[in-house]
Amino acid sequence: MTAVVDRPLERTSTESVPLADERAFRAVVRGCAIVTLLLMGLIALFLLLRSWPALHRAGFSFLTEKRWLPDVNHFGVAALLSGTVVIGCIALLVAVPLALGASLFINEYAPRRLRRLLVSMIDLMAAVPSIVYGLWGFFFLQPRMIGLSRWLSAHLGGVLPFLHVHDADTPSSFTSSAFIAGTVVGIVVVPTVTSVMREVFSQAPVAEREAALALGSTKWGMIRTVVIPFGRGGIIGGSMLGLGRALGETIAVYLIISPILDYTTHPLQSGSNTIAAFIASRSTESSSIGLAGLLGAGLVLFLLTLLVNSIAAVIVARSRSGAVTE
Repeated sequence: MTAVVDRPLERTSTESVPLADERAFRAVVRGCAIVTLLLMGLIALFLLLRSWPALHRAGFSFLTEKRWLPDVNHFGVAALLSGTVVIGCIALLVAVPLALGASLFINEYAPRRLRRLLVSMIDLMAAVPSIVYGLWGFFFLQPRMIGLSRWLSAHLGGVLPFLHVHDADTPSSFTSSAFIAGTVVGIVVVPTVTSVMREVFSQAPVAEREAALALGSTKWGMIRTVVIPFGRGGIIGGSMLGLGRALGETIAVYLIISPILDYTTHPLQSGSNTIAAFIASRSTESSSIGLAGLLGAGLVLFLLTLLVNSIAAVIVARSRSGAVTE
């Protein structure tokens, strides 16, 4: 009987082709990542260099001064930063519930044909220019939200002072407010938040879904105990990404708000401003130091958005759903 000798399998030339392709793919992907980081760094460097005269002249007061008088060295982004954050938070309050409900319905309840249609519509909403949302918000949504703003001021203004509106009997006191602008921006960011949540919810383990149903759970019980806990990181990460998108929205806000240079402490009342909308309104009529100040405001917005998106990435990476995708 002939003895069988175990020999290691020799790699053929056909097996080395996928490895070469994989190395090439990794090199291309790595190059794209490096180029992206390089572009981000160059943008930050450009903003820093062009805004340095204004930042050097204003000093730390650039972040605490609410006036914008660059010719007399009194200018800063405090009021603009306040309006930016307020409108972004209002947008988040509008977008997150809509995105959460839409993503759960698309993944869990919608028939297959309707699901494809809804996904296409969500993607189409993301492709609509912001100016279309701004015009829709100005001409259609704003007149219909005055009643809601008035109701909130009348019934909740005494309990929550920031909802109180001066001259509440005048309808113009409720127009062009941060509340209306934030609502429009919230609708703008709904597709972004919905796409992230839907993608994360779709990765919930099938075995855990079936186990919950096998134990007698209802459809909603399975969603509440399996899908939503699994996608908690996606909910938070998608919301933060939506916030980063809302902070930089320009045209929709610019068309709606009545620009002021003061802190936005009453979001239902007419008057607010954001960094992006302010840059768009002053970029063509500023002196050299004023233009440097606008670039400094852009640098602040760039860093703020980068911080928000970085926090979102960390939250998603540390979540259970984020670990599955890695």
